[in-house]
Amino acid sequence: MNKTKKRVLIGTFVIAFFAITIPMFFVFAGDGGGYKKTPNGLQYRIIKDNKNPKAKIGDFISIHMTYKTDFDSVLFTTRQMNNNEPVEIPVTPPQFKGDATEGFTLLGTGDSAEFKMPVDSIFKNQPMPSFAKPGGYIHMFVNVVKVMSKEEKEKAQKEQEAAQISIDEKAIEEYIKNNNYKSSVKKTESGLYYVVQSQGNGPKVEAGKKVSVNYTGKLLNGNVFDSNTDPKFNHVQPFEFNVGEGQVISGWDEGLQLFNVGGKGILIIPSRLGYGSRGAGGSIPANSVLVFDVELLDAK
Repeated sequence: MNKTKKRVLIGTFVIAFFAITIPMFFVFAGDGGGYKKTPNGLQYRIIKDNKNPKAKIGDFISIHMTYKTDFDSVLFTTRQMNNNEPVEIPVTPPQFKGDATEGFTLLGTGDSAEFKMPVDSIFKNQPMPSFAKPGGYIHMFVNVVKVMSKEEKEKAQKEQEAAQISIDEKAIEEYIKNNNYKSSVKKTESGLYYVVQSQGNGPKVEAGKKVSVNYTGKLLNGNVFDSNTDPKFNHVQPFEFNVGEGQVISGWDEGLQLFNVGGKGILIIPSRLGYGSRGAGGSIPANSVLVFDVELLDAK
């Protein structure tokens, strides 16, 4: 679990840094080379204009992004570093002169543009990285996949969640049938499935307790993605965390409270109670149902 969480945190940090932090805090300078400048100071170049309605403040914009140096070296691209999935960003008012979020209101579905960002502003009061030179620029290339209003986004999200619940249920039912769990499996109101192999004779686990757990996690196809009992994952030691405090996926927070200390069982966790649509690195694809063999060693 530690290794899986680490991959998720690293992936989230990379995407958040380039997708949100950089656009929100840049001050742009100069005008040339075919670039235009907004009243707020943003340098930009429209590459493709499909004449679709442009994004408005309060909308959500789904985009592919590529960051390049002045010498065309790629620093980051959602095409490769976000599993070829676009990044969804809320369209907010510009907070500073030259704030790159202003550029989103120039774009509609199918449009593309380049925003030009001076490295002196990006790395102000920070060490200049090796790929950047004083007076140079980082170029943000944006391809708009879709623009949605808040209402459209909420509707689409609900429809997607409902569809995924149905997909997960069918996959779990098939897994239960194939593994002969039908007579022993139980289901909670949240949709978590579990099999109690041994309830345990120790105290019941409650929210706020620090628990110690052995586990092996796998996908429905049997591929093991993490374990603290298998030496090949390089962390053979009990995993400790505080139950019910969001330190782990919600399927774990709920599932371990179904056992007493000393208990063993199986948690079959639908994707919405696991890593959802984001997945976790390369070993846990988006919308994966997770299966955990767990042993509750201690709670205090």
